Amino acid sequence: MENIDGYLMKYTNLVTGWQYRFFVLNNEAGLLEYFVNEQSRAQKPRGMLPLAGAVISPSDEDSHTFTVNAISGEQYKLRATDAKERQHWVSRLQICTQHHTEAMGKVRCCACIWAHIDSCMLMFARITHTSILFLHASMHIYYTLNILVTTMMSQAQGQHRDLIQSIEGLPAAPGLSPLDQDLLMLKATSMATMNCLNECLHILHLQQVARQRGSLGGPTIEWLEPKLPDILKNGSSSLGSFTTGEGALEGSRLELSSPESCSFSGQEDIDAEDEAEDCFTDKEEDLGAVEEERSVILHLLSQLKLGMDLTRVVLPTFILEKRSLLEMYADFMSHPDLFVAIADGSSPEDRMVRFVEYYLTSFHEGRKGAIAKKPYNPIIGETFHCSWKVPRRTDASKEPSQGSPDPATSQDPYQVRFVAEQVSHHPPVSGFYAECQERQMCVNTHVWTKSKFMGMSIGVSMIGEGCLYLLEHDEEYTFTLPCAYARSILTVPWVELGGKVNISCAKSGYSAIITFQTKPFYGGKLHKVTAEVKHNTTNAVVCRVQGEWNGVLEFSYTSGETRVVDVTKLPVSKKSVRPVEKQGPTESRRLWQHVTESLREKDIEKATEHKRLLEERQRTEERHRAETETPWRTRYFEREGEGWVYHKPLWKNSAFKS
Repeated sequence: MENIDGYLMKYTNLVTGWQYRFFVLNNEAGLLEYFVNEQSRAQKPRGMLPLAGAVISPSDEDSHTFTVNAISGEQYKLRATDAKERQHWVSRLQICTQHHTEAMGKVRCCACIWAHIDSCMLMFARITHTSILFLHASMHIYYTLNILVTTMMSQAQGQHRDLIQSIEGLPAAPGLSPLDQDLLMLKATSMATMNCLNECLHILHLQQVARQRGSLGGPTIEWLEPKLPDILKNGSSSLGSFTTGEGALEGSRLELSSPESCSFSGQEDIDAEDEAEDCFTDKEEDLGAVEEERSVILHLLSQLKLGMDLTRVVLPTFILEKRSLLEMYADFMSHPDLFVAIADGSSPEDRMVRFVEYYLTSFHEGRKGAIAKKPYNPIIGETFHCSWKVPRRTDASKEPSQGSPDPATSQDPYQVRFVAEQVSHHPPVSGFYAECQERQMCVNTHVWTKSKFMGMSIGVSMIGEGCLYLLEHDEEYTFTLPCAYARSILTVPWVELGGKVNISCAKSGYSAIITFQTKPFYGGKLHKVTAEVKHNTTNAVVCRVQGEWNGVLEFSYTSGETRVVDVTKLPVSKKSVRPVEKQGPTESRRLWQHVTESLREKDIEKATEHKRLLEERQRTEERHRAETETPWRTRYFEREGEGWVYHKPLWKNSAFKS
């Protein structure tokens, strides 16, 4: 299915007659929308017709007219310019109608299931309410409430059995099966809920026994915690806060700052001589944890709602990558030779194409393996520093090669330096900056990562903007970032990118639109991307790109020339990072070193406790700042309007001003 749009004539009434209107077939929503004209498309539609259950009929009046009859009784009488166009619209509308009609039938077949769900939810609410009464009951009504709770549990178990039988006994229907992913999720959630209720009933009995002992003069006991897996003990506000008895972990004390030291007035001195080539080569290839801890994920999913903001939700430790988000941003610079080569472009057009090439090849190496795992959420004030050495080219105009890097000349290599800082906690905003002084170029970016729960996937919006400065050419390239999606979070999670990215250079008049396409429900390729580079003044497209952002990209020029870039064969430059012992206390690798070491040792419980201590410190310092009305002071980035800018960028350095 594909979205189509265009002008059709719409019959209104005897007085008005036929009018030209701009129609849009929205396949995803199953709607036929129309607007006054194409220019008003960004506004609210003038009208829309749901296609589920609709009937699309070519008219007998002539070869141009057809009707769309909605299930509600509303009708659109439309006319195309010719018979061919009518056939195109009718066939596309019929395909969309069939798809959404089948989906509607699936919903109707599941009506009995939802009735059971409502009944189950009501039963669970009643059990919860009665359990609270049970906790506060005096001895003389204990037995009455005990019988009531036991009876209600028996009823809930009956509801659960009815639910399972209803799913497994579904009538045969197109696109409907007891093995449907949503129905399997429903069965698992119901089972998990019943297990939790049984645990709660067990705890209530233990608590009552403890009270009986207390009434006989014996010592009383504290509330008994439910038997949840240790992996859930992560300090999450939604899952409850757990501690591990003595608190501190032996042999691995964290460097926790006092509340008074929660802001920093100076910058750390970074000595490039201390940096060494990175030996951190962990690949996230272990699928075992995801499979083994599926019940934990189901427990977490049961607390989430569609569209819910996940910013404040603490996720289980076993799904974490062994690096901070700030370091992940640095890994997008793993092809610094392509970054430096942008300034080698002989013309504004060439430089824009080079920037698009660098942009498209930057995402592949930013992922550590094919498994979708989540990097650490940076602590406010956390920083990350690194650099790359880029061999100088003997021929500055030479295109970057696919093989090994060009041999360096006798001159010293270029140096690309990178710094990132978490400048805000709520919302979570990161700023990062990279520069190559020898080439008089730098890039400044601020990103707010906003994640949402989408059922079987998680969507992350990269809200923010970046700007590349080529001081030698007096050019600025502004760009946005795509959205990221973690798919199949219950089986083998994987990442895909989606959305449109805009790149523009006001001085040269060149711009680019990059479209990261998500895989459609039926068919289609994974990780597909397309791009167009055009000259705004003439509206002429000078280069087109198509392929996969983690595979092969084909560049096609107006001259007829084509060029292929295989992202997987590009040489990767390892960054240089100072050893942990020489890093400051708020630098990423030193800050998270105990969590990372525990994950490498596959000691999830220990990693969880270290992570909890870091998050608790952040909350303590945040409360202290709120109580003392002390604003947070960043180290390397300053607020400018809606964005964040590095405090000493090249474009503000008089030595580099043109």
